Amino acid sequence: MKIVDRFLAPASPTARLRLGLSLLESGRFKDGVAQISRAAQGGLPDAQFHLGQCYLDGTGVPESITEAVRWMTAAAEGEHAEAQFKLALLCMRGDTGMAEQRSSLTDELAFDRADERKQSDPVSAILWARRASANDSREGQALLGYILTAGPNALRDEAEGERWYLASAGAGCPQGHLGLGLLRLRKQTPEDTALAVAEIEKAAAAGLGDALFLLGALTHAGIGVPRSAERAVELYARAAEGGIVAAQTSLGLALLNGDGVERNPILGETWLRRAGLAGDAHAAALVGHLHARGGDLAPNFAEAALWLERAAKAGYAGAARTLSQLYQVGLGGAQDPDRAAHWLREAANLGSEVSQVDLGNLILAGEGAPGDDVRTRHWFERGARQGNLAAAFNFGICLSHGIGGGYDEAQAALWLRKAAEEMPIAQFWYGRMIAEGRGVVGDAVEGRTWIARAAEGGVAEAQAMLGEMMVNGRGGPVDRVQAFHLFERAAESGHVGAIYALAAMLDGGYGLKPDFPRALSLFRAAAEAGHADAQLAAGRYLARGLTGSKDEAEARRWFEAARGQGVREAAAELEQLDQISFPKRDDSGAAFFAA
Repeated sequence: MKIVDRFLAPASPTARLRLGLSLLESGRFKDGVAQISRAAQGGLPDAQFHLGQCYLDGTGVPESITEAVRWMTAAAEGEHAEAQFKLALLCMRGDTGMAEQRSSLTDELAFDRADERKQSDPVSAILWARRASANDSREGQALLGYILTAGPNALRDEAEGERWYLASAGAGCPQGHLGLGLLRLRKQTPEDTALAVAEIEKAAAAGLGDALFLLGALTHAGIGVPRSAERAVELYARAAEGGIVAAQTSLGLALLNGDGVERNPILGETWLRRAGLAGDAHAAALVGHLHARGGDLAPNFAEAALWLERAAKAGYAGAARTLSQLYQVGLGGAQDPDRAAHWLREAANLGSEVSQVDLGNLILAGEGAPGDDVRTRHWFERGARQGNLAAAFNFGICLSHGIGGGYDEAQAALWLRKAAEEMPIAQFWYGRMIAEGRGVVGDAVEGRTWIARAAEGGVAEAQAMLGEMMVNGRGGPVDRVQAFHLFERAAESGHVGAIYALAAMLDGGYGLKPDFPRALSLFRAAAEAGHADAQLAAGRYLARGLTGSKDEAEARRWFEAARGQGVREAAAELEQLDQISFPKRDDSGAAFFAA
């Protein structure tokens, strides 16, 4: 601290500023800010800028974006170039609590999902960036280049943006070199790629974190430079140590996979954890998955849930889906269907198409929350109109079932027809609608053709329904042998109706050789799955002893189960059991229903 500044400070704002800055350097923050504040109140732009920076950083005063902007604006109006640049940056980010913590311009402008909710003001940003550029702020020129080449479309002017990048880079500004490199990379020609790498290397040589990371990514991919995983890891490490979050994630992944470096899962998890804590949703999700699946690290489902929730709240759909699965299964604690449904809903809201389908299935099963059906129908309609065949199928199901809105079977048939070009499950539903004359003119022959395509594609419901059509000769010739094989295929997939149909065919009356023991086994399997007619048939087999000895206790259990599902014949069978009088079995076979 110069002694002369102590004496001149009361009369000279410039001396007060020098005194204040000296006090800050010596660690006397409150005293330093007091001197800078008095110099700023005296109208000195440089003091106003430094006071604004103190409020941004919370140095010697409570952090306050409002006060920071007030003093930065005063300095900027006084043509303080650095204040003009800083204001432009604040306007562009719309960040109400930003401090200068990152190492490069592009990292400061790297919006994450949380940033999207902030009120960015690119119009004001470009005005301040122009003023800073006119005052020879090299960072301001780089920022102006960024807005003109990567900002909102209404403000873009790539030619002018490139001129400002050139001016900034020509003055040796690392951000200018990086911006120019990024701009030339976008042109995707060999010549421009070579020029881009040269600019990025200059920025990296200056220690710019984002440039180090980007050069590492280019080196890993072999774009414009020889491919080298080892060199890429070195660059990632330098950028990661400098606080570049994306580099921390890349370094963590390299260590996990042994890509260009000796495999070290523990150190890899540490870097991913740092990136996750810094707000990288992907890194947080990776940490969660590491702890969920075990392997290199011992499984820790409670820890996994914490990290997955962090990632999900930051907008990572995959983490929300995995979290839903953890709660559904109850890994690391008790099952929690409500929380499982909540996170499945979040994953769907975040755009996970498979989660949207799963949520749609929940709704079909009557388990959705209020409003889920409307949102789900909207997602499916949007996806269908964008050409997504899975969405087209699900939208067709919504229309045919009235999920999330009115019924419209004609439109349902149209969307199912689109999806049926590639999706066997859609072929089944479309064929069924044709066979039943729902939304289209009924045509059992065409319906059977579509259902046969779905059956060949492995759809159990289609195999069962095609078998039923072949047994009854609906839409084509009778072929009970082929029907039997179709029922077997569907039964292997667990289709309860097909299991019952197999048993019914083995019971006799359909032109096949009876096999009562196997029929009873199949009737029992379908009965256990809740098939009412199978419960009645199993009870009759056991009550009459059709495979040997009778079992009246089990027969009674199945008759009571069937009666509970509204099968009238079961009540009569129970009465006969009570009388211990059983008529002879009717050899015409059990009632047949498969689909």
